[in-house]
Amino acid sequence: MVSVDAFAVLAEPTRRRILDTLRGAEEQSVGELVDLLGLSQPTVSKHLRVLREAGFVTCRTAAQQRIYRIDVRPFQAVDGWLAPYRRMWTDHLDALERHLDRQE
Repeated sequence: MVSVDAFAVLAEPTRRRILDTLRGAEEQSVGELVDLLGLSQPTVSKHLRVLREAGFVTCRTAAQQRIYRIDVRPFQAVDGWLAPYRRMWTDHLDALERHLDRQE
């Protein structure tokens, strides 16, 4: 089951940018994310904390750096929740295509 909180976490554009950046790399340090995103360190850290608490990212410490990576499990839960809606949308598009084919 997907919590409403998961959608609230993903609704924030900066958090989605952070996730998109992490998706393109195995893992990134906070400093690397700051440089790549052009945001302040406190801003990035604040959003990473929210993502970590929601389970979307994991963190490890290497020397004095915090290294983040995506955890796929919450995304799998969101994907599972969205699956019936995706099927519904596909069914509607298929019905529209059949209707348009009959019109020709």
